Amino acid sequence: MRVFAAVLCAAACARAAAPSFTIDQVLSSPFPSSLTTNGHGKIAWVEDPPGFRNLWVAEAPNYAARQVATFHDHGIELGEVTISVDGSEVAFTRGEDPNTKGEIPNPAHYVGGTEQEVNTVPFSGGEVKKIGKGHSPALSPDGKTVAFVNADQVWSAPADGSGKAEQLIHARGNAESLEWSPDGKYLAFASRRAQHSFIAVYAVGESQLRYLDPSVDSDAEPVWSADSHRVAFIRIATSQTATAFGPERAAETPWSIRVADADTCQGREIWHADPQQGSEFHALDAPHQLLWADGDRIVFPWERTGYQHLYWIALAGGAAHELTPGVFEVESAALSPDRKSIVYASNQDDIDRRHVWRVMLDGGAPRRLTNGADIEWSAALPAGGDVAIFRSDAKHPAHASLITASGVRDLRPDWLPGDFPLASMVEPEPVLINAADGMQIHGQLFLPHDGKSQHPAVIFFHGGSRRQMLLGWHYMLYYHQAY
Repeated sequence: MRVFAAVLCAAACARAAAPSFTIDQVLSSPFPSSLTTNGHGKIAWVEDPPGFRNLWVAEAPNYAARQVATFHDHGIELGEVTISVDGSEVAFTRGEDPNTKGEIPNPAHYVGGTEQEVNTVPFSGGEVKKIGKGHSPALSPDGKTVAFVNADQVWSAPADGSGKAEQLIHARGNAESLEWSPDGKYLAFASRRAQHSFIAVYAVGESQLRYLDPSVDSDAEPVWSADSHRVAFIRIATSQTATAFGPERAAETPWSIRVADADTCQGREIWHADPQQGSEFHALDAPHQLLWADGDRIVFPWERTGYQHLYWIALAGGAAHELTPGVFEVESAALSPDRKSIVYASNQDDIDRRHVWRVMLDGGAPRRLTNGADIEWSAALPAGGDVAIFRSDAKHPAHASLITASGVRDLRPDWLPGDFPLASMVEPEPVLINAADGMQIHGQLFLPHDGKSQHPAVIFFHGGSRRQMLLGWHYMLYYHQAY
């Protein structure tokens, strides 16, 4: 990552002819988000052609995309999409988080206001059901129940909308990271308190909560074993050091990974980070920070080398094994349906873009899954060796695609609006600027098509090590539009 990126935009002089396209035309392409899969051949995602965020799905083997929700949203967010393991239901959140005053954003100025609510719709299509106020839906494996968070507490309701939503658990703290066990008998979640947090487990039908291996530290990111008997989670030690902005490189006590029995609540540490570099936990841009892989191995992110990489540790403990060595950053990761490989997005071998790679847990070098100058992100693995992604390039905005053994294809061939000015797009040239302290800054130069050697220029600076511009349409909505 760079301290800041500079974008150099060449501008036509005042005497030049009028632009060949409008701002509305160049921003008309829908931006995709919330790509998810159930690991059994079904995927879902959100697209937002201007003013209308809606839900799309596709399934194996032909992955023909179809729209299953039709909203006239006028700026109301739609996200947190999840599919039940059995593939019967899709749940999602509509509406944004409240601000510090408890107000839900209402960009269209509806006189009745707006709400943040959980919705469901059958994967096969049908009526969208409003389940209740809240967010963070988690569908039970059989698709019959949706658990979600409302006012920091865990609620549940029939996923088909046949019954009223009710508060499932009354407990102290703020509930987050709801995770059903594979057999559907348990619901794990993080219970966050003021200065610490617990991993709680609710057994369906029981009247008491279980707290796994509780301490005065902060426990988070629960993940279930395939047999539904154990939970792995991250523990971050309590600290007296408060930080706001600036790098966090080392923790007083290194973060660790623990595993607990869901029945006895007894737990143990299976790994902890080394002191100093990498002792502070930094998360991936992914739904899960821990992945329970084949052979009872836990895959996790770690900045041991100063770069975010993936490692695995055996449940029995021992040394951590690096999966993604090199001088680059891993941004996201997903586990394959057979739990034997990891697909991840990174700037490996191409710092001006992001690409998707696969690495096998049993050995072998990571393998890039695509060729060319595309930018790829948000990998989800629906079935077999297929990989669903979002991708863009210098001319084509972001869109949903599928990587198969025969190549890469668009999930929705008609995704690009007819009046999008594709022929007017130019490919930016990389520009390297040496800063006063020797750091090399990456920028992009956009030149018009007229072939002239000199032009007046507009220079666009913006800051932040996490906000790098790329040689193509960006994977973040704001920077996608800024491009």
